[in-house]
Amino acid sequence: MSVSVEKLEKNMAKLTIEVPAEEIAAAEQRAYIKARGQILIPGFRKGKAPRHIIEKMYGADVFMEDAVNDVLPDAYEAACKESGLEIVSRPVLDYTQLEHGKSLIFVATVAVKPEVTLGEYKGLDVERETVEVTEEEIADELKKEQKKNAVQEDVDDRPVQEGDTVNLNYAGSVDGVPFEGGTADEQELTIGSGQFIPGFEEQMIGMNIGEEKDLHVTFPEQYHAKELAGKEAVFHVKVNAITQEILPELDDEFASDVSEFETLDAFKESIREKLLKNKEDAAKRNREDKLLEKAVENASMEIPDAMIDSQAEDMVNEFGERLQMQGLRLEQYLQYTGMTMQQMVEQNKAQAKKRIEGRLVLEAIAKAEGLEATEEEVEAEMQKVADNYGMELEKVKEFYADEALDDLKQSLATQKALDLLYNSAK
Repeated sequence: MSVSVEKLEKNMAKLTIEVPAEEIAAAEQRAYIKARGQILIPGFRKGKAPRHIIEKMYGADVFMEDAVNDVLPDAYEAACKESGLEIVSRPVLDYTQLEHGKSLIFVATVAVKPEVTLGEYKGLDVERETVEVTEEEIADELKKEQKKNAVQEDVDDRPVQEGDTVNLNYAGSVDGVPFEGGTADEQELTIGSGQFIPGFEEQMIGMNIGEEKDLHVTFPEQYHAKELAGKEAVFHVKVNAITQEILPELDDEFASDVSEFETLDAFKESIREKLLKNKEDAAKRNREDKLLEKAVENASMEIPDAMIDSQAEDMVNEFGERLQMQGLRLEQYLQYTGMTMQQMVEQNKAQAKKRIEGRLVLEAIAKAEGLEATEEEVEAEMQKVADNYGMELEKVKEFYADEALDDLKQSLATQKALDLLYNSAK
């Protein structure tokens, strides 16, 4: 295999890669062996037709596509290493010679990591944020703890009130015609939760167990089911049961039940300390972000569009992975929002550019300051991963090999650069 490199403007490059004809021929033979069992040729038993007969019937290049798919990934990876370039985008491929019996020649257009010229990054002036915890915030946290430990009690001597959980049947219709998803029995609804269409829950207040009633509502203009958006609807509802939430008393007994503290005052103080730490951490991250923004403003670099595109695509994929953890696929999200994948990528480009700029500047600072991760720091970070996932350290070390280990070391070095920005700031 041979590779030639042509540097282009705006930190782009072209790699012209040639894979010898004998490698392509060997890949075609592998493709033939893999596919022959599925090919039927008159006069031959299934899987027994010679290659030259198949090529005569379907064309000499019948196995070419599979052969190229076989050799291309390794050829491209080897070419990247041989080029010595630090490639930061997915390649755009163009075949210049794709013919049976000849070498494969293709061009990969890629973005190359840009050089960063640092400006001032030490002693930057960013105002420190003052944080405090209010009594109201502590009360809110106590309220959350109360609700977590609340019990539900059946109600049979009064009508529905705000905050009650109602078991109900409902049947919805638009212009007298039932619609899909508009009917259900034995549904639980907390009044005031905003779970149902605006106006639905409010009209249930005052209803008694066993009572039936027609509720008149209007679907929101931006409702996810477009055929119902903005339409007036009638829901016939029946109240089957009512339960109310009983909150525990806020006293020393409550504190000892839900925490390690014996008194309510001690529990409240622990809440204050936790909230204060969270606010201080958030203020620190906010100040770090502003310091990094200033360091980026003082630096200069030319980021290729392809690098931004790749980063934006990665961000969309990361979002899709987070959705999947919540039981929703990215395709479903796109369908619900009416967006396309390309629109999502476009929406993320500004943030992608900002993320790239920050990372490049921190990497440049780490290089300028000689900041590197020590072996002890690398092992400590691996130990954190092992502890978080309940794995043995040696198993984690096996995972961090080659590029993954380099990425970990780079991440630790850039964190040191961020610490330098923070600690040297005015």
